[in-house]
Amino acid sequence: MSTVSTILRILGGAVSAYMILCFARLMLSWFPGGERGTGARLLLRITEPYLAPFRRIAFLRGSGMDFSPMAALAVLAGVSWALGYAAAGALTVGTLLALAVRVAWYPAGFLLGFFAVLILARIVAYLARWNSLHPAWRAVDAMINPVLLLVKRVVYRNRIVNYMQGLLTGLLVTAGLRLLLGWLFGMLYAILEKL
Repeated sequence: MSTVSTILRILGGAVSAYMILCFARLMLSWFPGGERGTGARLLLRITEPYLAPFRRIAFLRGSGMDFSPMAALAVLAGVSWALGYAAAGALTVGTLLALAVRVAWYPAGFLLGFFAVLILARIVAYLARWNSLHPAWRAVDAMINPVLLLVKRVVYRNRIVNYMQGLLTGLLVTAGLRLLLGWLFGMLYAILEKL
């Protein structure tokens, strides 16, 4: 193993370790008071310079949810993969392009799947006649309504549709896009990787 390969593997390991720190920071933010304490403050100081620029990207912070950490983690994963390919001597323009496609697809695919699952849960709750005013369902509605409004504008041209029809259309569009784009990105990745 050459010195360059060893250095690249060490850098890849460092990037993976930093990715774990960013993920730990994300997990801490899910718990009230999780970001207090000496260890948590140190973790914030270490990860904030990297995560902050992603938080400034407007479309990652829509509908009451912050998806910027997911994009930040996807970029770190892409860098780690690129370093792994470089260490193995397999880094080409094609693999770099393929990795860029993979890094772009992972957050997009996750979001489409996430919204499809939320919409499906809302359909089940609606059909089961569960309390729509419960705070959990209000939170789900707050997350999915921007997606449903966008689907309604595109599919129905702002015509009035009933709630269930809007939910079913939203589910078909998000799940359909997740499957179709997943297939297209997979094909593109396979083509680029062979370049």
